[in-house]
Amino acid sequence: MTTTIPHITEREIRQHVTYHQAMEVLREAILHDVDPANDFPREILELADHKQLLFMPSQSKRWVGSKLISVNPGNYRRNLDRIQGLYLLMDAETTTPRALIDGAELTELRTAAMSMVIADQILPRDARKVVLYGYGAQARAHLLGLKAIRPSLEQVVVTGRNQVKAEMFAANAAEHGWDARIGAAMDPQVAIPEASVVVTATGAGKPLFDGSAVRPGTLVIAIGSHNNDRRELDADLMGRSHVIVEDKATALREAGDVAIAVAEGKLDPESLTDLQDFVRGVSLPRDRPYVYKSVGMSWQDLVVAGEIYERVPTGRR
Repeated sequence: MTTTIPHITEREIRQHVTYHQAMEVLREAILHDVDPANDFPREILELADHKQLLFMPSQSKRWVGSKLISVNPGNYRRNLDRIQGLYLLMDAETTTPRALIDGAELTELRTAAMSMVIADQILPRDARKVVLYGYGAQARAHLLGLKAIRPSLEQVVVTGRNQVKAEMFAANAAEHGWDARIGAAMDPQVAIPEASVVVTATGAGKPLFDGSAVRPGTLVIAIGSHNNDRRELDADLMGRSHVIVEDKATALREAGDVAIAVAEGKLDPESLTDLQDFVRGVSLPRDRPYVYKSVGMSWQDLVVAGEIYERVPTGRR
């Protein structure tokens, strides 16, 4: 008998799964189910014109699955998503396919939700200002996710290479209740010392700002790169911050912000804090900035894909 595998779309994910739900299932997974150090390494295949294919398999007690996505920097010029692809979710016992899930929306959701886990443990309840580098899908997702855990956040400064796109993003944020400005109107270097959180969600290969402007207690979320030769943050900021990573070995292999700072002698790799240790209660005093450097790991996709399957009605057909 032939069984049709449901295809869970971007619209269905947004309709049925909240950022809070994704955050909580990731937190529970890191506490009780998965060890990032044991995750399968992703395969990154380099294509022409700086494009990539990423193959990201993982397994848990209940699920097995893999994401196949493309990363295409040229899509900005085409008004297409930079990241596109699909996730194949299977149950762990029989390895029977259960659903195909939109890979771009899954990536946005799980990346922002993982940042929310970190931010929820660091940001004060009266956090007010965000400085945001980038205006793409991850910038949008992080603004929504941060607002979900800290309703006190009300100001955002948006900056990026394309001022028109930054203005459009800021205008949309203003329509949703933010006091939004663009970097051309308020220099990010002026805004950063007042920020509760700085988010870098760009395709940049070199540091975006002078890290000396970041004050102790400020959280910097760097999610724009998964290549070890590209970075959004300078080595001085990395060296004077509490740096939280998903997994030390993965960060040293794939995170340019980490690897380059280590190579330049500014960051001691032994000082890195694993995500699992942080979520389980390792204390990091507010005497320095905090940096959460994410490259995105396969287990995160699997955990959130399972939650999507459970919550989207078409996933149970």
